[in-house]
Amino acid sequence: MGFFDKLKRGLGKTKESINEKINNVFSTFRKVDEELLEELEEALIMSDVGMDASVQIIDNLRTRAKREKIESEEDLKIALRDEIKKMMEMSDEGLNLENKPAVILVVGVNGVGKTTSIGKIANRLKKDGKKVVIAAADTFRAAATEQIEIWADRVNCELIKKDEGSDPASVVYDAVNKAKEENADVLICDTAGRLHNKKNLMDELAKIQKVIDKELPDSSKEVLLVIDGTTGQNAIQQVKAFKEATHITGLVLTKLDGTAKGGVVIGIVSENKIPVKFIGVGEQIDDMEVFNLDDFLKAII
Repeated sequence: MGFFDKLKRGLGKTKESINEKINNVFSTFRKVDEELLEELEEALIMSDVGMDASVQIIDNLRTRAKREKIESEEDLKIALRDEIKKMMEMSDEGLNLENKPAVILVVGVNGVGKTTSIGKIANRLKKDGKKVVIAAADTFRAAATEQIEIWADRVNCELIKKDEGSDPASVVYDAVNKAKEENADVLICDTAGRLHNKKNLMDELAKIQKVIDKELPDSSKEVLLVIDGTTGQNAIQQVKAFKEATHITGLVLTKLDGTAKGGVVIGIVSENKIPVKFIGVGEQIDDMEVFNLDDFLKAII
């Protein structure tokens, strides 16, 4: 199954939800007037796109409809998708892995699918011929190391770990040295998902990044935030919290195959100007794909 087919299948519930609401608005289409635009705005908000993003999309659509004298339902739908695309377009696409060992720091609250995402990303990189080392730096949560160990064995990657409660920065330090020693292409670092105590989270991530910057000053670096698509608007709050703790370079969206709330992706990207790097649309090891905006929009609208 190709990426677009997987995406279409995985985002089926989101498409059904968004299309139903948009089609309900257009079912009594008369003309492009203020009433129609307000109903469209409400449909977007109800589709988990978010208040700010929905208002901005409709403001842009209103201006465009006047400028281009849009009158037909089809032209307005095309313009709507186009305005959403403009809000989500980022110049930064794909991972920056140019200078090796490139480092991917993976952050996110517990339960979002962080460990699974690391395993799936490592699997993709291995298939691309990359040598990957994984650092089990989530030493805070019971069984976190065991979970990532299962994935490391599954994708045949070297795992650097320490006992539960160990200093996460020391795990990363050991993993950096192993990546150098093994001439690895990529080092992926798991981290603890503590949001209830933001100061601890900030301190921990700052310490880890200090180690990485000191030991690998010239390496390419990514900080990926894993977001659970089923959480809807709560995901936007998580992004804001992690942005305060560290510099996020990209998003990984998980569990979109099990939710009708995939519209939240639009709000997250437009409000935070952070690109989506990967999207999870299934439970299999290969169900983690590089994000493609055109395919995503085609799959949901």
